[in-house]
Amino acid sequence: MQSFRNEIEDPIVQKDIIDLERKIALFRDGKIDDERFRSLRLARGVYGQRQEGVQMIRIKLPFGKVTSEQLLRITKVSDEYSTGRLHITTRQDIQIHYVSLDRTPQLWAELEKDDVTLREACGNTVRNITASETAGIDADEPFDVSPYAHALFQFFLRNPVCQEMGRKFKISFSSSDKDTALSYLHDLGFIPKIVNGERGFKVMLGGGLGSQPSHAELLSEFIPVNQIIPTTEGVLRIFDRYGERAKRLKARMKFLIKDLGRDAFLRLVEEEKKALSYQTVEIDTTAFDGGIPAPLLVAPKVVIEDTAAFEAWKKSNVIPQKQAGYVAIGIKVLLGDFYTDKARLLADLIKNYAANELRFSLRQNIVIRHVKEEDLAFFYQELAKLDFVALGYDSTADITACPGTDTCNLGIASSTGIAVELERVLEIEYPQYSNNQEITIKISGCMNACGQHNMAQIGFQGMSINSGKLVAPALQVLLGGGNLGNGAGRFSDKVIKIPSRRGPDALRFILNDFDANANGQSFLDYYDAKGEKYFYEFLKPLADLTNLTEADFVDWGNADNYVKAVGVGECAGVVIDLVATLLLEAKDKLTFAQEAFEDKKWADAIYLAYAGFVNGAKALLLAENQKTNHHAGIIDLFDTVFIESNKINLNASFKDLVYQIKGNEPSEGFAKKYIQEAVSFFANIEHYRAKDLADA
Repeated sequence: MQSFRNEIEDPIVQKDIIDLERKIALFRDGKIDDERFRSLRLARGVYGQRQEGVQMIRIKLPFGKVTSEQLLRITKVSDEYSTGRLHITTRQDIQIHYVSLDRTPQLWAELEKDDVTLREACGNTVRNITASETAGIDADEPFDVSPYAHALFQFFLRNPVCQEMGRKFKISFSSSDKDTALSYLHDLGFIPKIVNGERGFKVMLGGGLGSQPSHAELLSEFIPVNQIIPTTEGVLRIFDRYGERAKRLKARMKFLIKDLGRDAFLRLVEEEKKALSYQTVEIDTTAFDGGIPAPLLVAPKVVIEDTAAFEAWKKSNVIPQKQAGYVAIGIKVLLGDFYTDKARLLADLIKNYAANELRFSLRQNIVIRHVKEEDLAFFYQELAKLDFVALGYDSTADITACPGTDTCNLGIASSTGIAVELERVLEIEYPQYSNNQEITIKISGCMNACGQHNMAQIGFQGMSINSGKLVAPALQVLLGGGNLGNGAGRFSDKVIKIPSRRGPDALRFILNDFDANANGQSFLDYYDAKGEKYFYEFLKPLADLTNLTEADFVDWGNADNYVKAVGVGECAGVVIDLVATLLLEAKDKLTFAQEAFEDKKWADAIYLAYAGFVNGAKALLLAENQKTNHHAGIIDLFDTVFIESNKINLNASFKDLVYQIKGNEPSEGFAKKYIQEAVSFFANIEHYRAKDLADA
């Protein structure tokens, strides 16, 4: 028996971890199929990687906030279960790699000792809720969005509404109209506003990147803060019910909104209002409202010998806070990778001499908050010892890249290798760009845009290119994307495809032309003035395949010739189509519904019963070889196939039975009735299934 069964104080968390351990054992014994197990482990942050037999673990850190204690806990886990490398993601998570599947329950239990979770870091769930890393210190912010991001995280963690959606769901909170959390490419993006003295948010709906980027639409110019949780729940319920489940590439919410139309989608959300858990939710901000705590220790006075380097660092990497006398420090982290030896020293530094908090950024960096201005020289000295004073935080020279072919199943070409080379080119040949915060460079190893390449001013996407019988790594060059602020943005144009080895020359061509011909214009104005064809023509020589050398067939960061190898991605969960599995899961849902009812969680109990209805109906439809691509379709089709044909008698239509959920408030009485009806329905379909198998 594992020690974590006794060590975890929260019984809900303990149950989660024990369940994962039990499911791993069932999987190892061949008693649970691979597809069902994959769905479960993804929702617990356990993600397959390119290398066989090991897992990537994604650690969920809401809006990137970490204390020294939590950082030390993560380093301990990484040293014991992984390789000691910590990877910061573009969603402010931490990923560790090469973890044994059998050790993941104990790993999770260790993290929970300092309130760090894996739950819903992957899979078809609400992913990590991101926020501007400067939230709470931003001089331009109307108010601190951190408590609101935290409240949404807490409310929807383990919430039945969003456990098994058709695809993942992403939420962001920007600190100001600058929209640095990129609301326009999220399923829900929140931008803070104050209207007539009341706090609220402008809300963007249905954005996304991937192979088909889509700009979010406006949901509302202003929603009061006590409405953000009910509004989000309504949107999630409709996405769960109507979202595509069979065609994974069409299952993000942006496609649902395109199919239904924004107004029709929002009408469905409005119709759901009565069924919501709460009509308003007041969010307690007191934990974020206090003053800045004094450091535990007084920072020693130091004398900086290289004052020019110190001043350059202050100009590039120090961020003024709205709190007088304090600054934040940006640490530029190459590829988002740092190691536990430095992480431990950094944790001690922020605990003793700052306010015991840092935040991981959307651009894969680290921000130390609440540093006294008078202590900057000391921090510079200490960070220099860790090699954490590289110039160019949040600048053109600060390139975002996904892991690509290093560890990802979907990687086509190396994103990290080319990123390292481009940063080297920028540092040596274009040092002036270390203070340019207008132009961003982003790289993804495939079309799925985890590196956000298709929203950058300059983007590169990993591809392959054929030359006779040989295949070489390649890059699609994209130009003209960018964040315009206040919910507006633009996506990049695909300009040209070139061998990967020529990526540095492509960057040189672009920056040289910009320096020579922009005439003071911003990069986007310069790009628009010149037009896409202009850039295609001057980059065209780099696309010539008649003069490839041996080096062109070796990807950046590799010693061997390139081999295109793409596995099965797990960026979303999986669709489970086995009749027996679905019936078992439907029964589980009804058990969970009864448990929630006994805990007096009426809304949770009702939604779990609803899931039991739908899973059970889907199981029988699949047995009849009927297509079922979303919940609403399952409900309609069940009536057609089973009720109208009198194969099953429910004394009502299945639609009327299930959709009671929309017409009733989540009361004790309705929860009890609805669960009883779901149990009765399940007994009915079990009897039908048994008879059907006996007659087969």
